[in-house]
Amino acid sequence: MIAALGPGVIFMALAQGSGELIWWPYIIAKYGLTFLFLLLPACLLQFPVTYEIGRYTLLTGESIFQGFIRLNRILAVLLWVLMTLSFLWFGAFAAAGGTSLAALTNLPSGWSPRGQTLFWAYLSMFLFLSAILLSKVIYRLVEGFMWGVALLTLVGLLWASAHPDVLKMIPSFLKGLFIPELPMPRAWDPADATKLLTAITFAGLGGFWTLFYSYWIRDKGIGMAHTMGRITGPITGKPEVIPASGSVPAEDGGLAHIARWRRFLFWDVSIGIGGNILTTLMTCLLAYALLFPKGLLPDHYELAVVQSRFFEVSWGWVGRILFLVVAAAFLSDTWLATVDAVSRIHIDCLYGFFPRSRAIPVRSWYLFFLLLLTVVTSITVLLDEPGPLILLSAVIGFIGTVLFSVALIFLNHVYLPRHLPASARPGRVNLFFLCVSCAVYAVLAAVYFLTIAKII
Repeated sequence: MIAALGPGVIFMALAQGSGELIWWPYIIAKYGLTFLFLLLPACLLQFPVTYEIGRYTLLTGESIFQGFIRLNRILAVLLWVLMTLSFLWFGAFAAAGGTSLAALTNLPSGWSPRGQTLFWAYLSMFLFLSAILLSKVIYRLVEGFMWGVALLTLVGLLWASAHPDVLKMIPSFLKGLFIPELPMPRAWDPADATKLLTAITFAGLGGFWTLFYSYWIRDKGIGMAHTMGRITGPITGKPEVIPASGSVPAEDGGLAHIARWRRFLFWDVSIGIGGNILTTLMTCLLAYALLFPKGLLPDHYELAVVQSRFFEVSWGWVGRILFLVVAAAFLSDTWLATVDAVSRIHIDCLYGFFPRSRAIPVRSWYLFFLLLLTVVTSITVLLDEPGPLILLSAVIGFIGTVLFSVALIFLNHVYLPRHLPASARPGRVNLFFLCVSCAVYAVLAAVYFLTIAKII
């Protein structure tokens, strides 16, 4: 079972690049424990959605976008367009990670902080691109790197949280986890409404990032995905046959393994969600113990630099250096995982909507989209600071989350059961929790748009 785990760990590591390091520490540092009680529900909200995304791939071997195309081509086109727009700016995470390396090295010497940040952002993208091109199996590269980031982050945050100044704040922190602290320690800033809503939605992955889980399941070869080939490196990898469509389990083809597959999916998603909860709680605890009393607010390009105080309290200057390295890793790893998954999504949509494109091998299309996305993000990273760009993508993410959550209900509980034996069909409990998540996301999206329209 341990050897099979991987998609959930990638989920955990990728989630560390937004809600964990950016928005929740900001909210806690500014408003103390007022909104902390929303954290656990926000994280758990993603469990039913992620589980159902994994379920489709596990039972068919197909990606979730292939499923959306089968369900409704118009909806799939809309999701494809929204996804494309949403990920025009994901290079901003490489820029955010670049702030850590710039602060760590102060190189190139004589450059402005902005220039140093961009230098390290471009360098990290170049190194990740090179690693993809030289890898034999691309999924193994992504999984291996994410395992390293997840373990390093977990150990580092546990060590930092063990400091006496942090430990003494745990009782009040745990109380705030379930009971909001009122009155607020400072006046509410209406500009923070969108940040709070984004923190809730991106407490795990959120938005279109959640759909990536399907691709990790597929290339891991779990369930019926074992019948599908993998995308290999364009230079050193050996091409594998990748069928255009999957298949559902039958008596002679996997039906007997359904229970085992479901157990894997449950524990893998639990690891992803649970690990995300644990590390987010620790970053919030550190923000409450170390930043909040001093009024230090992590924001914009200084996110990682300000939060390096987490580790500096425990380990001095060595700790500060270590945190900057960790922050650089789990901010820039967002670029690695995203450029890989988005390239895969474009291929699925291209094959689904334009059958003639199948004349060109998957691996060739992957290289094309990989290079194209690298160029696009290299340009758009120059447009603005990470924070506003993430908020902009959140607008699209809210729309997409509501749409694909509704689509999941019909895909897994209406369309898929027509093709599955009774023992493999999803149950009413799963449907109930998926509907709850869908309804909550719809409400959050409505509030978000009313907020940015200044109606509320």
